[in-house]
Amino acid sequence: METLYAAMDMLLPFEWLRYTFMKNALLAMLLITPLFGLLGTMAVDNKMAFFSDALGHSALTGIAIGVVLGWENQMASMLVFGVIWAILITFVKHHSKMSADTIISVFSSTSIALGLVVLSRGGAFAKYSSVLVGDVLSVTQGDLLALLLALAAACAVWVFLFNPLMITSVNSPLARSRGIRSRMTEYAFTILVAVAVMVSIRWVGVMLINSLLILPAAASHNVARGASQYMRLSVIISVVCGVAGLVLSYYLNTSAGAAVVLCCAAVYFVTLPMRRK
Repeated sequence: METLYAAMDMLLPFEWLRYTFMKNALLAMLLITPLFGLLGTMAVDNKMAFFSDALGHSALTGIAIGVVLGWENQMASMLVFGVIWAILITFVKHHSKMSADTIISVFSSTSIALGLVVLSRGGAFAKYSSVLVGDVLSVTQGDLLALLLALAAACAVWVFLFNPLMITSVNSPLARSRGIRSRMTEYAFTILVAVAVMVSIRWVGVMLINSLLILPAAASHNVARGASQYMRLSVIISVVCGVAGLVLSYYLNTSAGAAVVLCCAAVYFVTLPMRRK
């Protein structure tokens, strides 16, 4: 890592990069934002805008279950519960006559309430409150390795999921007629989103995780003229806004996650008139 830090000092001689925690935060942004830019395209196309929000809320319950069970590794408890919650939401959606947004809202409300009840016992919620807004400046070298592995795994899975997901989102009966197991594909995608959300939640925050997933893809959707351009632009917007938000948060002395989301929102509103044309 020292070699990488030295290279960053040489190639990026900026005042805000003098500190190691800012270098780690920049590297984290370069790993988190492409992942969310990529996954967000399918989340938007499959009308799953609130799905990641429900998963983000379930992170609190994941931590709570870990506390009850005596698990010291919060990440493990969040990953296990997040994957189970994603599978349950998808299962109920396919076996219920209620609308998807109603089901997701029920799961979202239940998970955040359960997490708050357990974690707030005895007034102990204060030490977990950072999960709500996230803190990318607290990223460590070990965290960077976990994010790198998550990005690599997601890209590998994406190669196999992209075509089935694309066909399913456009025409589900056509996908089934071609032998594509649409439901299994959706389960795989929801699990992938759950892992991405849980791995990133400590640095993005429960309240902002959904925005980071949806806004870059929505902005790209306003101007893209094809599937490949749609994905490329979503990733580019996500990365650029991630870096810009990090820099702005340094100079404005504010939350990095919130600054990133505001940058994404600005791009969305700028591109919105282009969609109308």
